[in-house]
Amino acid sequence: MDDQYELYCLADPLFYDTLDGRRGNHPDFSLTAREVPDGWGHQATDTWMHYAPLANRTPAQGWKIHVSACLEDAERVTEAVWDYCVPRDISFKFLRSRSVMTMLNSKAAPRGSSGKLVTIYPLDDDQLELTLKELDELLRGVEGPYILSDLRYGEGPLFLRYGGFSARHCLGENGEQVLAIEDGEGRLVPDVRGPAFSLPSWMTLPAFLEPHLAARNAVTTNGLPYTIESVIQFSNGGGVYLGRDTRTDEQVVLKEARPHAGLDAAGRDSVTRLAHERDMLERLAGLDSVPDLLDYFTLGDHHFLVQEFIDGNPLQRLLVRKYPLTRANCDQETLAEYTSWVLDMLPEVRRAVESLHERGVVFGDLHPSNILISGEGRLVLIDYEVATLAADHARAALGHPAFSPPPGRQGVDIDAYALACLCLGLFAPQLTIMLPLDRAKAVQLAGLITETFPVAPGVIDEAVRTIIGADPVTARLTPRLDRDNWPQVREAMCRAILASATPEREDRLFPGDVAQFQPGGSVNFAYGAAGVLYALDAAGAPRLPEYEDWLRRHALAPDPGTGIGFYDGLHGVAYVLDLLGHRQDAIDTVDLCLREKWDSLELGLFGGLAGVGLNLLHLGGTTSEATFTDLAFQIVDICADRLGGPDDVPEISGGANPRAGLMYGSAGPALLFLRAYEQTGDTALLDRAAVALRQDLRRCSSSEDGTLQVTQGWRTLPYLDEGSVGIALILARYLTHRDDEGFRTALSACRLVTQGRYFVQSGLFTGRAGMVATLGTGLGPAPNDPDIDLAEQIRGLGWHALPYGGGLAFPGNQLFRLSMDFATGTAGVLFAMSTALRERPVFLPFTEPPGGAGALSTALPAHESAERLRSYESLKEV
Repeated sequence: MDDQYELYCLADPLFYDTLDGRRGNHPDFSLTAREVPDGWGHQATDTWMHYAPLANRTPAQGWKIHVSACLEDAERVTEAVWDYCVPRDISFKFLRSRSVMTMLNSKAAPRGSSGKLVTIYPLDDDQLELTLKELDELLRGVEGPYILSDLRYGEGPLFLRYGGFSARHCLGENGEQVLAIEDGEGRLVPDVRGPAFSLPSWMTLPAFLEPHLAARNAVTTNGLPYTIESVIQFSNGGGVYLGRDTRTDEQVVLKEARPHAGLDAAGRDSVTRLAHERDMLERLAGLDSVPDLLDYFTLGDHHFLVQEFIDGNPLQRLLVRKYPLTRANCDQETLAEYTSWVLDMLPEVRRAVESLHERGVVFGDLHPSNILISGEGRLVLIDYEVATLAADHARAALGHPAFSPPPGRQGVDIDAYALACLCLGLFAPQLTIMLPLDRAKAVQLAGLITETFPVAPGVIDEAVRTIIGADPVTARLTPRLDRDNWPQVREAMCRAILASATPEREDRLFPGDVAQFQPGGSVNFAYGAAGVLYALDAAGAPRLPEYEDWLRRHALAPDPGTGIGFYDGLHGVAYVLDLLGHRQDAIDTVDLCLREKWDSLELGLFGGLAGVGLNLLHLGGTTSEATFTDLAFQIVDICADRLGGPDDVPEISGGANPRAGLMYGSAGPALLFLRAYEQTGDTALLDRAAVALRQDLRRCSSSEDGTLQVTQGWRTLPYLDEGSVGIALILARYLTHRDDEGFRTALSACRLVTQGRYFVQSGLFTGRAGMVATLGTGLGPAPNDPDIDLAEQIRGLGWHALPYGGGLAFPGNQLFRLSMDFATGTAGVLFAMSTALRERPVFLPFTEPPGGAGALSTALPAHESAERLRSYESLKEV
């Protein structure tokens, strides 16, 4: 589970939300209630409490001190730092609660930054040295996790690294905005924060720190009877490595555990769990389904378990390779072959689990990544760190969310629940994550599975009975998802969105993705109020004056750090305000954007120059502000200059490389060039659009089913945001102006992805709704029967549909919580269905056909606008 999402799951059972001490059963540290000292400023975020003296100007960068601690020492440490820093006018911050501290030091937390409880900002090297010496004495005896990105000071909980104190940004090697510091010549360069201490190349380590660096470098693996050959995986708790026993030359697996790191819900660290795993492997020795325990040792403070190497594949990898519904050429024969494979696999897994039960052990963490299948067909269960004794009737404190039972299940019932989820999950991968949102969803999933796969209903029904258990559940009916039922479906989604609204809150209007809690996220197009209001308008829903006023107010007084991009910032907000008739507010919002350093943005559509330029072109037309149009063409020139040639991008998208696709790749600038061409007729802009599209196609690869998808090396992406279907939208637009055989071939292969019958998520940017929106524009893979594919994709949204507020809602990214936003949630699904089913044409911003389809609400006949205003209150009441 992504720790970022897990943190935002703690406050509310249905929506991602913040832990700010006011919501949920997760109180802040008592220190957060202490009165802010006179002459000090204070800022609270969802994770940190910041304090700084107003009289001192904190440098933009320098050496920062980090203090780590175990949970039991956290209050003592934060109070000691407060009492030290306040009299000395030293800025500092600390994590706001025990729950936040646990999540940011969990097994899934980022390895480099994990372990930080307090950050202190000395003004110079002299204050740095004195503060370290004095705090080292004050905090003697405190233990905490090692902060991997830092240099440790002495043997205590103090660590330090050189980096930025304030948020400044520059373009990273992948062409995207990253945090920055100044180098020796005053240029902004990336502030690298990796899982190992490093000193900027222009810096010299202060002399008093040299002994501490020498102590760090003194620990090596020399002398061990094992060599490390490769990394299998890293986690915040340690690592798993493929190694070799130098005495026998046999391959082995080494599992590493870092002390005080990788906490679970019970507060146990990875060392405690690794020692527990050793004990469990000893108890289970000799079972064919359990790897042999070979050794256990410590190196420095780290613990290592050595076990038998199983030469095989995780069941998860086999599932990805074999699952038929993601392929465009899936047929009944393929479905039957896959079903047979699943029905052969399930009894084998059950037998392996039952062999543990015969030894009195509950596995506790059954999921496809913990099941290995060797080349000879041996099935082995791995990872016993949360296993329990059946006699204890206990529950694991760590587990995969798609296979973790509700609170009432204990002992062997935990494994029975996971086996039932595995049965559903092999036919509907990952979707059992949604069951905590509505346990009755299991019944609907069962129906969809038996409709799709040739599996006997009895097999699935047994799994559903186990999942539901003794507690009765009532399935709440959701409207049928199809063209004939569109008015009812539209009303149901609108009702759910309105039921979720919280206009009394300042930090959000509609619940959405966790990104809405970043600066500006509550108002922006992708995750905030602007996108939701846009989708409602596109669907023909009643106008919402109260919520429009909320957006206007927050747009004109944005939070510090709010971006200015189209989907992630104020330009997208201005677009929506203009659409809704608040033209002066839109102009004023753009004026705020023009005060920022917009020319340093990346090139993409989501948050970069392409989105800004497209919005300025648009507003230049709607407002007749020539300044906007002139500036838009300046941005066109900048993008053209910075684009490079067709081969000036790597063949792999993402990671350290620039991303491909509509939102983050070169397709965004291509759209800008095309829109500029449509205004000017300058064919040089068509040439630049062609170059941009070739850059994105360079990062695509052909699959066995004939689809063309963006490749990230380890996976391929079909999605709207950084996948091939987003590129298809722009290819199609280019081909309306200039024929290109290569582009026509690529377009056919890209749009084939809309024939896939299964998507793990439902959202617009990274899920099935993006396919619906693409088909709604007429880009279906089979021009002679596009309605067949469209109807299939709309019905497929039923895999994710959930009841909420008397209506219909959809989960956001990761599927842990419902979302109402445009990029990930219900508003995006509503918009996608509107593109396909509304009588009036609806398109993503700037993608309407050349010549334009007209505005939505602002171009409505007067009587329709009046009717929508009158129906607002009645819909709210419903």
